[in-house]
Amino acid sequence: MNFDKLYIVVASLFLLLAVGFLCRKVGIIDDTASKKLSRLILSVGQPALLVGSLAGAEFSEENLKTAIIMIVLGFVFHFLLAAISYVFSLPLYKNIDEQKLSEFGFMFTNCAFIGFPIFEALLPGRGQFMASFLCVSFNILLWTWGLVIMGRKRNDIKLTLKKALVNFGTVPCVIGFAFFMLKAPAVGFVLPSFITSALQYLSNLCTPISVLVTGALIATQSPKKFFLNWKIYYFNVVKLFAFPLLICLLSKLVLFILPYEGLETYAIFLTAAASLPTASSVTMMAENYGLDSGYSSLTVGTSSILAVITIPIAMMLAQWILSI
Repeated sequence: MNFDKLYIVVASLFLLLAVGFLCRKVGIIDDTASKKLSRLILSVGQPALLVGSLAGAEFSEENLKTAIIMIVLGFVFHFLLAAISYVFSLPLYKNIDEQKLSEFGFMFTNCAFIGFPIFEALLPGRGQFMASFLCVSFNILLWTWGLVIMGRKRNDIKLTLKKALVNFGTVPCVIGFAFFMLKAPAVGFVLPSFITSALQYLSNLCTPISVLVTGALIATQSPKKFFLNWKIYYFNVVKLFAFPLLICLLSKLVLFILPYEGLETYAIFLTAAASLPTASSVTMMAENYGLDSGYSSLTVGTSSILAVITIPIAMMLAQWILSI
């Protein structure tokens, strides 16, 4: 793995957090701006990123096979994370917002904004392609199971059949995968360049705005909450150490039972996915649905900062375990 690229990505995100922090302190980003920007990314930027990444993926029989495997593995991966996230969030039951946001943050990793460059550094030429299809399960479950988590003990947040089928996760996934399939030689359809360029521009909004909003929300928290909150330490130990180790050990068990050629690549990929920091969508969803956005920003911010240390350690440990 090219750790130099990883360090550059995380260091850049740290600077964006700092800029967001300063913008809040001087009044450039206030509560209203924060909520509007969060809505912009959830409703426009993130769907554009998903459609653009799927539509832009190169079509071939081998890539189609990899895409289907990644979609299936993505759902298995997220269902597994959903189960263990619920268990590890139980110690925080005294504050329902913190418990829900911890469960949400444990389950949903930053597999796109931070993940794309990290996966590509890990698996050159294949990483971002595989990550694009991992984002299918991420986005569908973000707007379905994520809504279930957010709605616990809230009468105003409910997952209906309509919301489960038509949302900012399912619709972009269907559109993006349809464009990917239309690139097959039998059809040969390719999106016009002005559409792909527009999608790229909208996608490029995601990382800077989401990280700026997170930094601005961190600025609303006192130093005591940041440095003396045992829940934040607990969250990061579980998120950045326990989860990658669990996924790696389960992958090793699968490899032992099914020693097929090529499975190790998927094992490394999923371990890397589990080692990523919390998705900034957690903060934006908290903002959108009126939960404790300050606590969510601390989980996103601290996990993003600590990831520069923990991801290389997790990947070196994973490579050692998988090689035994």
